[in-house]
Amino acid sequence: MEHVTDNIDVLVIGGGTAGTIAAVQASRLGERTALVESGSQLGGVTTTGGVSFPGLFHAWGQQIVAGIGWELVTNAVALDSGQLPDFSVQPPRHWWHQIRINGPVYAALAEEACLQSGVQLHFYEIPTEVSETEKGWKVETVGKSMRRTIMTKQLIDCTGGANIVGVIGLPRLREEETQPGTLIFKLGGYDIESLDDEIIQAHFLAAIEDSRLQHGDVSNPRGRFIHFLRNGGENAQHVFEADASTSDRHTKTNIAGRQSLLRILRFVRSLPGCENACVLKAQPETAVRETYRIVGEVQITHRDYTSGRIFDDAISYSFYPIDLHDHDGVKPKPLSEGIIATVPLRALIPKESRNLLVAGRSVSSDRLANSALRVQASCMAMGQAAGAAAALSARLETTPGQVSVTALHELLIQHGAIVPSLDMKKFRDKAIKKK
Repeated sequence: MEHVTDNIDVLVIGGGTAGTIAAVQASRLGERTALVESGSQLGGVTTTGGVSFPGLFHAWGQQIVAGIGWELVTNAVALDSGQLPDFSVQPPRHWWHQIRINGPVYAALAEEACLQSGVQLHFYEIPTEVSETEKGWKVETVGKSMRRTIMTKQLIDCTGGANIVGVIGLPRLREEETQPGTLIFKLGGYDIESLDDEIIQAHFLAAIEDSRLQHGDVSNPRGRFIHFLRNGGENAQHVFEADASTSDRHTKTNIAGRQSLLRILRFVRSLPGCENACVLKAQPETAVRETYRIVGEVQITHRDYTSGRIFDDAISYSFYPIDLHDHDGVKPKPLSEGIIATVPLRALIPKESRNLLVAGRSVSSDRLANSALRVQASCMAMGQAAGAAAALSARLETTPGQVSVTALHELLIQHGAIVPSLDMKKFRDKAIKKK
């Protein structure tokens, strides 16, 4: 078995929504950066998970998340001849401002950005040991017929479930029952305009009653099934107890997602006018909404989020409704007019740790706040801030908690990011006036 040893400045583990951006940012700042990803491509939930409609980058008619994530998303739209929404006004439904992109195109662009900036990419590798050293971290990974030892000054955990924090032995939080996940797919092969709504609904209710369809196969079981068909079933299914925190749980989650898809397909093909229904596309993995969150130097609470609290060390914005999914579906709770949330640097730092950051949905937060913070634009912004903080720490030979927030803001602005302003009153007044 081949054994390789690398010496770098910043190591990012997890090449998903936050990790990709963190690695590109650290490398663009001139630090030797490596990215370890257990799968075959970058992008995480945006690509492998199929949630290829990231948001939210705008709030109340103004852009609040930009930088590297925005660069990749808009490049993906342009290269696929897509179209951006009209961001000038607040839409009646928040998802109208989510941006439709081509997942494979985004994955390729993310990879290209890593390569152009000098990031060392290591696909199909999993960390097995993580130990603290005098100057940083020693990380052992295993891949196909090879082992790798990585010596790094700074470590960023972007695994989505704070897996590395768990390996190190630092505390994490999780709920007894996780939010349901979703297998993203698209059905076709029928003419929606020729279907009879009432007949379809009667068949749907009968299928629920006799268990041909199980609870969760349709995330809104009280709704009209014709709407499910009109959208091709996209993002309209729930996989209960979805969990990606261990390989066994992840296996169970993916099996459950695909079994649900089979039940849905068989039922749809039994409907009058849908005999030729087919699966146009389906993702290889069920997208998971939550597993573990870190115990950070500070926790973002539901009240912090919904009040638009401006933390002294705020490094990015977040704007999304409180979006907790459960057995009855989901009822988003929008933020009050003019409110946007901020993310503090301390929420990305595991409590009492050194040379360690976390970015993405594992951010230190309570469950309700996390249900909004976990979305892609927010995670991209966190990833860029983490990458910049790690690079700055490596350069100054210090730990992220000791870097100057002002210096960090300056770096982020130089690389296109939008950083929180202490004067939010002007923003809110402008937002209300614009509306």
